[in-house]
Amino acid sequence: MDAKKPFGAESALSPKDLVICGLCGCTAMDVVGLMKKHKQTIEEFEVTADVTMTEKVHPLVFERIELLFMLKGAIEPAILLESIHLSQTKFCGVSAMLSKAVPIHYSVSLNGETIGSGKADFGG
Repeated sequence: MDAKKPFGAESALSPKDLVICGLCGCTAMDVVGLMKKHKQTIEEFEVTADVTMTEKVHPLVFERIELLFMLKGAIEPAILLESIHLSQTKFCGVSAMLSKAVPIHYSVSLNGETIGSGKADFGG
């Protein structure tokens, strides 16, 4: 790990970056597992996060997280949307923890076309 300048050399991920990597990895693992269960063929899969931080108030914390799920393959859109919805409402422990402190929204792209969006909601 490293910090941003002037405190660090920006030579590695920061602790906050690692938290976001954990979020993306956790939800991606859920989606892959659910897609395999439904025999969907994933050719490419990427999850990215756009994080808005608080400004001028320390500590700087996440204010909003936007996840983008981008998949390519012979995938039924309804199964993909349901898999992501289940991850973001039932299975992803990292999302469940973070969503208690910061809103997490997501959008879904399949084969280059936006097919849906939603919000993490674990009923808490």
